[in-house]
Amino acid sequence: MMKKLKNWDNKTWLSSKNYILKFNKFLNKKVKFDKNTKILDIGCGRANIISALNNKYKFNIKPIGLDIVKNKGVKTNIIFKKTDAYNFLKRDKRKFDLILFKQTIHFFSSSKMDKLLNIAKKRLEKRGKILIFSLKTKNNKIPCFKKMRTKLKDSLKRDEKIFKIIKRNFKTKSSYFNFKVTISKQKYFKMIRSRYIS
Repeated sequence: MMKKLKNWDNKTWLSSKNYILKFNKFLNKKVKFDKNTKILDIGCGRANIISALNNKYKFNIKPIGLDIVKNKGVKTNIIFKKTDAYNFLKRDKRKFDLILFKQTIHFFSSSKMDKLLNIAKKRLEKRGKILIFSLKTKNNKIPCFKKMRTKLKDSLKRDEKIFKIIKRNFKTKSSYFNFKVTISKQKYFKMIRSRYIS
């Protein structure tokens, strides 16, 4: 599945300047960035988010992006590692101010996510934060054809189970990031044909 998922952040609204700007403003409400902020992005894709943050704040230590697929067009002003997140955190003892999971938890089983979060917590600085982003599991507005909707519902049910584990084992707060998208049907079909979503 992961080898086919190569276009979710490639020339879509998810890689648009407007989306990245608004998302990073939202992040800045959760984490006060400065030159010393150390960031790890798990499942970074082309690293659009952390690249834009580095452009703005000129971090002393480049953000690290992890992904098990190296797509074309990964940003060059970050450190990219093609690796499994759990193995990386097990090996690497560095600590971070922000560990980011952006729409990646559906790739993990409940037990793997629990192990990953436990080791991630050990890699946080004293006031560090883990931020986990996922689609709303109820009433989301993604237009789908029938088969796609069925698969999406299954994926969101998995997310619900994982969030229950997270809430049971960690101190959590919930908030919502909203971004309104206007897109033509023709362009959306092109995104689907290019496998922007698994």
